[in-house]
Amino acid sequence: MTALHSLLVANRGEIACRILRTAKAMGLASVAVHSRIDRGAQHCQLADARVDLGGESAQDSYLNIPAIIAAAQASGAQAIHPGYGFLSENADFARAVEAAGLVFIGPPAAAIDAMGSKSAAKALMEVAGVPLVPGYHGADQALATFAAAAERIGYPVLLKAAAGGGGKGMKVVQSPDELAEALASAQREAHAAFGDAHMLVEKYLLSPRHVEIQVFADRHGHCLYLNERDCSIQRRHQKVVEEAPAPGLAPELRRRMGEAAVRAAQAVGYVGAGTVEFLLDASGQFFFMEMNTRLQVEHPVTEAITGLDLVAWQIRVARGEALPITQGEVPLHGHAIEVRLYAEDPAHDFLPATGPLALYRESTPGPGRRVDSGVVEGDQVSPFYDPMLGKLIAWGEDREQARLRLLAMLDEFAVGGVRTNLAFLRRIIGHPAFAAAHLDTGFIERHQAELLPAPTPLPPAFWQGAARAWLPGSPSSEEPWSRVDGWRAGLPARVRLHLTCGAQQHALSFEPSSIEAGTPAPPLPSHRRGERLFVKWQGEWLAVQLFDPIAAASSAPVAQGGLSAPMNACVVRVAVEPGQPVEAGALLVVLEAMKMEHSLRAPHAGVIKRIAAEPGERVTEGSVLIELETST
Repeated sequence: MTALHSLLVANRGEIACRILRTAKAMGLASVAVHSRIDRGAQHCQLADARVDLGGESAQDSYLNIPAIIAAAQASGAQAIHPGYGFLSENADFARAVEAAGLVFIGPPAAAIDAMGSKSAAKALMEVAGVPLVPGYHGADQALATFAAAAERIGYPVLLKAAAGGGGKGMKVVQSPDELAEALASAQREAHAAFGDAHMLVEKYLLSPRHVEIQVFADRHGHCLYLNERDCSIQRRHQKVVEEAPAPGLAPELRRRMGEAAVRAAQAVGYVGAGTVEFLLDASGQFFFMEMNTRLQVEHPVTEAITGLDLVAWQIRVARGEALPITQGEVPLHGHAIEVRLYAEDPAHDFLPATGPLALYRESTPGPGRRVDSGVVEGDQVSPFYDPMLGKLIAWGEDREQARLRLLAMLDEFAVGGVRTNLAFLRRIIGHPAFAAAHLDTGFIERHQAELLPAPTPLPPAFWQGAARAWLPGSPSSEEPWSRVDGWRAGLPARVRLHLTCGAQQHALSFEPSSIEAGTPAPPLPSHRRGERLFVKWQGEWLAVQLFDPIAAASSAPVAQGGLSAPMNACVVRVAVEPGQPVEAGALLVVLEAMKMEHSLRAPHAGVIKRIAAEPGERVTEGSVLIELETST
């Protein structure tokens, strides 16, 4: 048995905060590490000590193995917990931790190696009798080899980074003419995220469910499964909603999938928490996808239905303790649903968003309610890291109670200052198809019209409600000439407000007494933050400000005929040259932000007039990248 008294968390955000809370509950001293821009982050506030790794990018901080090992040694930490993402599935990191005489809270490096390569893992699973999706997992990475494999298994196919996860380095290819560009992009993305551009290709199954099994193993030869999770609702191959148990999964199928997952873990001598992911088709056949050799983002739903603390289990197993229960004793009580709150813009292909959290208010705590987050109001969402702000988890005696509880939590949550997927999540959980548990990986695409409605002009009811919400926060003074409440000598007070929300503007003129009487303006939830009023409208928190129409008219910007950066990002590739004619939809620029590539294409046919950015350059949101002259 290894005595552990102190723990360093080699991560940031909500997972670092979640691990630190359990460490504190177990009486362990805790150490946080942080990049230069994360100095004031929440995980640093929760730890007993913190170490500055320097740098801004993940490569210079949270992926810097020597710096993290040095931080642990300097702080006196005995163990390192990697969380998820970053170095959590890096076998070299696990070996470096152990070589430094520290305890790695995760599986053995050999197990990470075995499952870290999707190609090697599939070969192991075939021997272990775990069903596989047809595909090519070999060493030859030539385009011709992938083209031949894709023709053999049939389009559509799925390109996947052999060392990856989280949707990085993953591309769906519908036809042969898309393969070359998709492969090159996936390889770049995989290399940037994992330092390994090795790819594999599989048959892309249409409308499967994504069902995964939580496994846990100790150092004494015991391994069990803690039920399953359904993670079918995804965007850009990344999970958005997870729930446990999987709706409609028969006990016999749960047993077969669970036993296959245990065989997969035992085949690599696994220790600790891991997840074996399967694709489940409508006939009840399931196929191995991959094994994540770490704690999963969605582990809270498993904790909710079992009553177990998986981080505490990780720490106890790392100390050499045996699992406290047997397979037959694994609880399964009620139902839990989790959604991931991201700083992103669902209306524009879920592009990540950056900026200050001018407004951030979490749901009220209570029974069956849990929020795992790593931010507070005033924090800055950086372009350097994953855009997830936190997770909302609801538990109920049954699925419908959990769903309704989660809806209430989403309704109470308020975020403003950066674009988020909050309203999008509300529409998913409130959708009749979700309520009926009609789930598969095509859910968002199939219900796109309802989940991602086209933007429409804000109606009079919004502006009236915003005006009503604005007035109570207006400054007042004893001097009548300084008042802005519409005071007029000898006449009823009358207010004229010029409001702006995004690109839309509206002018209102009314008597405040009519507002106070409740006619005709509807009351809307709102929060005042400085010169901005955040008003809730159809699930979105919209920023409303006063503006001077005369000043606005005199300083209106000149429109530029070009392609602008939709986010803060790094230019990966410029695909055109000055003077080159392009068709609508042609690839112009590839950007990288928050570990994902984003391709920008020509909105119309034209000629490239000027290129304003080059590969490797960091650009800010709104900056012009390409000037495109319309063809005549």
